[in-house]
This record gives sequence, C-alpha cells and structure tokens, in this order.
Amino acid sequence: METFLNQTLIAVLISSLIAIRSYRRKSLNFSGAVSGFIVMTAHIAAGSRFGALLLVFFFTSSKLTKVGEERKRRVDADFKEGGQRNWIQVLSNSGIAAVLVVIVWKLTGQQDKCLDSKELPLVTSLIGGILGHYCCCNGDTWSSELGVLSDEQPRLITTFKPVRRGTNGGVTKAGLLAAVAAGSVIGLTFVLFGFFTATCTRDIALKQLLVIPISAIAGLCGSLIDSLLGATLQFSGFCSVRNKVNVL
Repeated sequence: METFLNQTLIAVLISSLIAIRSYRRKSLNFSGAVSGFIVMTAHIAAGSRFGALLLVFFFTSSKLTKVGEERKRRVDADFKEGGQRNWIQVLSNSGIAAVLVVIVWKLTGQQDKCLDSKELPLVTSLIGGILGHYCCCNGDTWSSELGVLSDEQPRLITTFKPVRRGTNGGVTKAGLLAAVAAGSVIGLTFVLFGFFTATCTRDIALKQLLVIPISAIAGLCGSLIDSLLGATLQFSGFCSVRNKVNVL
C-alpha cells in the first residue's frame, strides 16, 4: 500500500509539471493539459515502463510538431502554433492505452512483468495492445510531421498518383521511414526500461528484444492505416486564394 501511495504521489507530481509546462509552451491547450495530466498520472502510477512509453511518445511528437513550423504553416491551412492538442487528440492518442494500463495494473498488482505468452497470456496480450497502440500513434505522428517536410513529391496511397503536400492519404519514403523509426523507438524504450524494472528468466529476457523489430513494423502499419483512412474517408481540397491545402 505504501509503495502504491508513493508511486501515485510521484505520478501526480511529474504529471502536473509536464502538463503545466506543455500548456505554457502551447503543446497542449487547457483541456488537453487537464486530460493529459489524468492519463499521465494513470500511466506513471501503474508502472515506470508504461509512463516511459507515454512520455517518449508525447515529447518526441511535440518536438517534431515544431520542426519546420514555417514550412508547415505555408502548406497547412489548419496549422496551429506548437500543435496545441486538445482533450480529443490527447484521449485519441492515449485514452485506450490508459484503460489497458489500469487493467494490467489490477491483474499484476503493480508488478512489472515480462512478455510471456505461455505463463501470462492475458497480461502479455494487454501489454502488447499498449505497445501496439503507441507504436501506431508514434508512427503516424512522426511520418506526418517529417513527411510533409520532404522534398519528395507525395503520392496518394490508394492510386500512387502525385498529390500536393498536406493532402490526406499522401505518403513519401521519408515519412514511411520515419514511421519505422518511431515504432522502433517505442519498442526500444519498452525493452530498455524492462531490463531495470521487470523480473524474468534470462531466456525470456532475451526474447524481449523481438519487441523492437515488431514495434518497427507496427509503427509503419500505423502510418499506412492512417494514410489509407485519410485517402478514403477524409476530404482534401486546395484553396487557391490562400495557396494551402484544406482538410476536413
């Protein structure tokens, strides 16, 4: 009980500092900061490894959002300084994972477990869901933020025809490579923290390394799925007055 209270207090402190900092730097608006505080607290309280996954995703994505801001401003009609994510975007990117994290915490009693499909099939599946969630989200974000800066002509994922930068469903090689890198970073974070926080046999510990290439594939899949949905379900139009792509 004492360990849980200490971990929760640490989680509240860290989450408060990050939420306030993100709001001041315009990475999150007010609703985004409040919802971010809640999901961060849940992740960190449930285990440092889960907290690390969320924080790596959040900080890398926020940083990349600010890379090439002027160029993105010229392309995107809906560009917002610093990204300024709201509560909808925060929960879309971390809400499901937060629920899974709480379930894992209840099943394991706040003990960090290694992935082991034989001994812990349910817990392994749930942790796999958390990993897959952040790999896909990180892959989509990295590919979007870096792909739009590529000098390469984007191509629509459904027809492979050239499209304007910022068009929903447009992909570039640079963007897809960024998605692979994004997934790898999430997988590497999970494995590295596991070496210090999880207890398992040597054989099982070595098998955790497979998480990294699988995460890389998951990052790519997240980007491809988002591009496919964008190409088929979202509208992209070009405003000749503003010389920018409008998306709905």
